[in-house]
Amino acid sequence: MTTHTSERTSVDVAIIGAGPAGAVAAALLRKAGRSVLVLERQHFPRFSIGESLLPQSMAYLEEAGMLQAVVEAGFQYKNGAHFICGDKSSAFDFRDKHSPGWGTTYQVERAVFDDILIRCAAQQGADVRFGHAVRAVHTGARPLVDVIDEADRAYQIEARFVLDASGFGRVLPRLLNLEAPTGMPTRAAIFTHVQDGIPAGVTDRNKICVATHPERRDVWFWMIPLAGGRSSVGCVAEASFLEVPEAARDAKLRELIQQEPTFNRLIGNAPFLMPVRHIGGYAANVERLHGPGYALLGNAGEFLDPVFSSGVTIALRSAHLAVETLNRQLDGEEVDWSAAYDVPLRKGIDTFRAFVERWYTGALQDIIFYPEQAPSIRRMIAAVLAGYAWDESNPYVADPVRRLNALHEVCTQR
Repeated sequence: MTTHTSERTSVDVAIIGAGPAGAVAAALLRKAGRSVLVLERQHFPRFSIGESLLPQSMAYLEEAGMLQAVVEAGFQYKNGAHFICGDKSSAFDFRDKHSPGWGTTYQVERAVFDDILIRCAAQQGADVRFGHAVRAVHTGARPLVDVIDEADRAYQIEARFVLDASGFGRVLPRLLNLEAPTGMPTRAAIFTHVQDGIPAGVTDRNKICVATHPERRDVWFWMIPLAGGRSSVGCVAEASFLEVPEAARDAKLRELIQQEPTFNRLIGNAPFLMPVRHIGGYAANVERLHGPGYALLGNAGEFLDPVFSSGVTIALRSAHLAVETLNRQLDGEEVDWSAAYDVPLRKGIDTFRAFVERWYTGALQDIIFYPEQAPSIRRMIAAVLAGYAWDESNPYVADPVRRLNALHEVCTQR
């Protein structure tokens, strides 16, 4: 039985979700002197997928005062991406890129990484409540958030603004019926962690490895080396390709890994460290990223696909842009959220979208494996793969669809 209390807490900003977007937004708001309450349904640390960060995200961790904690955590260093298709191979070093900024980052166990970030936000004065679930949000000039804790006590938060950083939980899109078609096919992923046992020097642990299936270019694998001799390993495909009973998932992933020659050689029989997990239908979109008294951050607004590890970078970029915009509004400025937040955030998302779509048609694979790459163009592609999807000095950001299509034409004229 739910216990209703008359408790009503007033804060400047209520944040739903304590993942990377919520933690960084909370820290940035605290830096500006705002009172912040973070509501998180789960308890941390908790497992999350998406271990390979992009260098662009480092700037936002630095801005939020979290960089030292992340650097000192002992995560696996990352400087690029290695793509494999049969006997073809192409490695990108993110330090050799068109855009200025960080060229290195980390491959992280998300349970540890997310816990570090939200604890940094708490140390900066954010009120973080684990085990508190949002049941309703009444939007408007002074939004009200209905919350229930694990003891079944219900209470209300009165906020000047609400940020939804609930990730795949997508709290506000569900509560406010904001969902929109994604235009992306329904794909799924099966994945686990392995004790990889790869001898030093056999593979470059400083890069994520992405390999295509020998017979299907739209099916691909990831191997993300982590600290301590572990790797995150998974396969992404159209949902029907991975549809097996839960009890058969371990065998399915093992079989798929053994079908790809490089992965079979490196980790074909490596012991799985946890049961194989499945996530499906993760592509998501909304009609708009903001409304009266609220804005959506990261995956709560839109998620494309895991192929280029863009999720955390988009989440942190959204936190940065939203807080910039919100601080102006809380200071009394008249703010156009569409112009200041929605449009600029979607610019980078649309850049990633152009790359993702062409990965699955095979066009981007033709570009990545083209043997006579011009160094300047290669650096432009590397910049986007490193997360610099908002740098419009890069032609493949300013006009990604036209530029990639033209480049593909060049790469296939043989």
